[in-house]
Amino acid sequence: MKFFADTADVADIAELAATGLLDGVTTNPSLIHKSGRDFMEVTREICALVDGPVSAEVVALDHAGMMREAEILRKIADNVCIKVPLTIDGLKSCKALTSDGTMVNVTLCFSAAQALLAAKAGATFISPFVGRHDDNGFDGMQLIADIRLIYDNYDFGTEILVASVRHGIHILEAAKIGADVMTAPPAVIRGLVKHVLTDKGIEGFLADWAKTGQSIA
Repeated sequence: MKFFADTADVADIAELAATGLLDGVTTNPSLIHKSGRDFMEVTREICALVDGPVSAEVVALDHAGMMREAEILRKIADNVCIKVPLTIDGLKSCKALTSDGTMVNVTLCFSAAQALLAAKAGATFISPFVGRHDDNGFDGMQLIADIRLIYDNYDFGTEILVASVRHGIHILEAAKIGADVMTAPPAVIRGLVKHVLTDKGIEGFLADWAKTGQSIA
C-alpha cells in the first residue's frame, strides 16, 4: 500500500519524506487555507520534496473552468496530479486530462457507483472518504471493499486512494481489503509506529544496558 500525507504543511512532509515512508501528498482548499500560505508556492515546494504524485485541486465547477485551472496547475511540476470533484463536469475533465497524459485524482467519492464512473472516465486515483462516510452512519470500509470488488471484476487501472482517514484502524482495514493507496494526516501516520509493548521493551533494554556500564563508541 502506498502512503500519501494529507497535508499542506511543508515541514511535516519533509520529515515524513526523510523516513522513506512517503509515496505522495494530497492537498485540498481547506488544507491550503489551514497552512496560511500561497497555493501555488506551497504546491511547488511540496512537489520538490516528494517524487510521487501531489494532488492539487481545482476550484472551478464547470468543465471549461476546470480545464483552465488544470492547465495552470500541471505546469508547476511533472508530479502534479489534478484533483477534480466527482461531478459530471469533473468526470468530463478527468477524461480529457488523463487522455492527455495528466494524472487525475477524482475526489469526494461516497458510493461504489460513483467509483465505477470515475474508473470509466480514466481516473488515475479515486478518493472514497471513509471517515466522512462513517460520520454519516455508513460503513466506510464496506465502501472500499465494494470498490475493490468492482475494479477487480473489470480489471480497471484506477487506484483506490482511501481518504478521510481518521485513525490507524482505517489504514489497517484498507490494507487488508487491498486498497492501493491511503492518505492520512501526518499525526495518524506517525501513530502507526506506537505500541505500548514496543515502548516497554525499549525501556527494559535501556535499563539493562545502563547496568552494564558500557557505551557504544
